[in-house]
Amino acid sequence: MKKTVVLTVNDVKHRETLLHNLTLLEYLRESLGLKGVKEGCGMGDCAACTVLLDEIPVNACLTLAVEADGCRITTIEGLCKDGRMSELQQAFIEHGAVQCGYCSPGMILTAQGLLAENPDPTEPDVRRALEGNLCRCTGYQSIVAAVLDVAGKRIKRKGSWA
Repeated sequence: MKKTVVLTVNDVKHRETLLHNLTLLEYLRESLGLKGVKEGCGMGDCAACTVLLDEIPVNACLTLAVEADGCRITTIEGLCKDGRMSELQQAFIEHGAVQCGYCSPGMILTAQGLLAENPDPTEPDVRRALEGNLCRCTGYQSIVAAVLDVAGKRIKRKGSWA
């Protein structure tokens, strides 16, 4: 069975006729070639496949593409603007939070979702937000530090700190 949907992926609108059982992960990787969306476990346990669905982090392996009809989807590729990495992507590099890089897109998009909802998170807030994202390379401290660094810089720019 197929359904016609409209998906806005990284600010580009796509009108597609898709099978009902096609996952968002499969659609993004296979139809659009967005390889930054990783399949880790395929069961929603690792969050390597995290994308933003209307700014909310979701596991693309558990989300059917047809469920995203009318939504804005952001992948790691969509965070780059004019060929420049986002502030969060840059912070992950500066803090050594990348390691092998497999989990990084999911971590970064989860953090992006957190910062959209809570621009001034505490360390426990960041750890709670990222607890569903698995990384086999680091102890998470550098990842948490990168997110807190970006949050702190954003707060400073708004003039909230003396």
